[in-house]
Amino acid sequence: MNDLLLAVSHLSMQFGGVKAVNDVSFDVRRGEVFTLIGPNGAGKTTVFNLISRIYAATAGSIAYHTAQGVINLNAEAPHRIAALGIARTFQNIELFEQATVLQNLLIGRHTHRQTGFWHDLLFTSRARDAEIAARRKVEEIIELLDLQHHRDVRIGNLPYGIRKIVEMARALCSAPQLLLLDEPSSGLNVEETDDMVFWIDDIKEELGVTVLMVEHDMTLVSKVSDRVLAMNQGEVLATGTPQQVQSDPAVIEAYLGSVDDVSSLRREQT
Repeated sequence: MNDLLLAVSHLSMQFGGVKAVNDVSFDVRRGEVFTLIGPNGAGKTTVFNLISRIYAATAGSIAYHTAQGVINLNAEAPHRIAALGIARTFQNIELFEQATVLQNLLIGRHTHRQTGFWHDLLFTSRARDAEIAARRKVEEIIELLDLQHHRDVRIGNLPYGIRKIVEMARALCSAPQLLLLDEPSSGLNVEETDDMVFWIDDIKEELGVTVLMVEHDMTLVSKVSDRVLAMNQGEVLATGTPQQVQSDPAVIEAYLGSVDDVSSLRREQT
């Protein structure tokens, strides 16, 4: 079977006279963690918004490879993306704060609901079977991400780090093939970021989910990523392993200034 899952070709997004993404191309293979890095404003989250159809691309194509064939995501309606097997998290946590963890996770199963209005209203045997199946899947994710103690707690009463895990759990409850993680370590302390390494590894190894991630924490990037793409000002700088990309002169310059400036800084530090 072809291991290609997502192929982004010559993708561009323009807001008025500003090119947020300019001729970006990359591919994501099944079973890998592929990470987009770059300074603030590089266009990373815009790429996520184009894949999840929050934005419509100005140019380029996004091909999603499934067992049924290749799907042109540019032609899909935004509400269809989750049903196609693509789930995502956001930089700013998007959860229902007055609902419990369990209730939020059950919402993640809505794309798999096969019962109609009357079945749900009358709670027929078909509706009961669907509810049991949904809860079974949710409990699997709760166990995987160690959320047992928070199952019945309202989101508004949880610390920020746990909320980040809950949002990731809700995305996983939709049983995606591709999970888009938008800065999963943002706002987390060192211990919580270390835990995130284990969660991402488990998502990849135990669930078999492919991960496309935007991240600033280079320690996390180095520990979990199979391949990395560096962006700056909407364009691709370099692609390769974390070590290859971090040692690329263009990437160093984008993050820290010119290569000569970095060399001078290192001499001063020694």
